[in-house]
Amino acid sequence: MREDYEIAVATHGDEVVRIAAGNDAPDLILLDIEMPGDMDGFEVCRLLKAEASTQNIPVIFITGRDDDFTESLGLELGAVDYIVKPFRMPVVKARVRTHFKLKQQSDLLASMAFVDGLTNIPNRRHFDEVLENEWRRATRNASPLSVILIDTDDFKNYNDHYGHAAGDDCLRTVAGTLAGSLRRATEFVARYGGEEFVAVLPGADFASAVAMAETMRSNIEQLQLPHASSSLAKKMLTASFGLATATPSQEICCEQLMKWLMSPFISQKKAVKTGW
Repeated sequence: MREDYEIAVATHGDEVVRIAAGNDAPDLILLDIEMPGDMDGFEVCRLLKAEASTQNIPVIFITGRDDDFTESLGLELGAVDYIVKPFRMPVVKARVRTHFKLKQQSDLLASMAFVDGLTNIPNRRHFDEVLENEWRRATRNASPLSVILIDTDDFKNYNDHYGHAAGDDCLRTVAGTLAGSLRRATEFVARYGGEEFVAVLPGADFASAVAMAETMRSNIEQLQLPHASSSLAKKMLTASFGLATATPSQEICCEQLMKWLMSPFISQKKAVKTGW
């Protein structure tokens, strides 16, 4: 297999789960049922399919158990294939090649479904999924989670004055600037809808989120994009920001965080014209 693929080897179930959940997740897992330790292949497969970050990794069971019940159980747990020992290597390679190509196609379709067609950054659907996953992670770690909402100021006036083609270019520039402002791999920015964008900052407390929002605001201002129809005195493109921070608890849910984010932002953004 090493001639065609980069291989990682694990002999214990917990090691498999750890590798699969890491930053360099595998595209395919070949899994035996009989493994050293307390966790067999079935339990490993259950754990992988229970987590959003690993549930789409294809699993092929390679095992000496040759009975209908065991094979059907493996497939019911979510495995994409079941190969019985002793096996012929050309057959294994062919099956791996097939499922590897299917995984690549699936990843491509998923990326297209989660990318905004205009700005080429993640879309609202992807944001919803990331926020849910990060909220669960924050719940497990008892850590804060911050969300920033960004609104491009007077964008309707910009469109009316410069035309929709220039407006599209403007949104692409703002999207690239916001994405370029992120500092950590876990930080995330997406197009929320229209001229609005949203950022998710795992582990960031309120002060850290304010600092990131200020960085984004400053980076957009430094673009010095003319906005002749802006209500601001500078007549340059600016953006307004709202943010909320919460640590998950029994009293605070993800929906409450978004309510905190939206309510003051909606009520204040028309009154405050300084970029915040």
